[in-house]
Amino acid sequence: MLANISLFKGLSEDTLRPLLERAVRKVAPKNTIVITEGDQSDSLYVIVEGRVKVFLQDEEGKEIILNFHGPGEYFGELALVDDQPRSASVMTLEKSSFQVISKTDFRQYLVDHPDVALVLIKGLCRRLRMLTDSVKSLALMDVYGRVAKLLLSLAQPREGKMIIENGITHQEIANRVGASREMVGRILRDLVTGGYIHIEGKTITVNEKLPPAW
Repeated sequence: MLANISLFKGLSEDTLRPLLERAVRKVAPKNTIVITEGDQSDSLYVIVEGRVKVFLQDEEGKEIILNFHGPGEYFGELALVDDQPRSASVMTLEKSSFQVISKTDFRQYLVDHPDVALVLIKGLCRRLRMLTDSVKSLALMDVYGRVAKLLLSLAQPREGKMIIENGITHQEIANRVGASREMVGRILRDLVTGGYIHIEGKTITVNEKLPPAW
């Protein structure tokens, strides 16, 4: 499993074996808080199965979703390189299992395999660019523009169509783009009426290029 994630891509099984032997497998039911913003925990989590959301929440419970992660992806990597509290919370969206690697074990692994450090830095840079892009969208786009951009970023090609099949809810979209669920619902209904998207169960099909404005 570790060989399939971007952080360790290209490394042989023999090279990864010392790290895998120290990894601890954890299983969490749906809606379990795996990491809490402000915690002092310091482990890397590799998702074996399931799906999680990474989010921020204020004292009143208002939530902003930063990202979603699925099998083969990872989170908690910031704790591997600094000694600061967790910068965001992570919750399972379905039953999930993880391989958990402690900071102590990972840092020793970096000493033995310094090339992994460069891959880690590239991964951090990629996520920083995504965060910068999200901030830009929140600041410069209207709600429709943010919803359209999110739909296009989540859609994956399948049989000539662009499909979103991860079961994202109206509330999750609203939390992701910084808008109300009601506003997101109206935009999605209008897109369905206009024939731009089709929603069936938990699957959204983007039928054609979304209009630049609404």
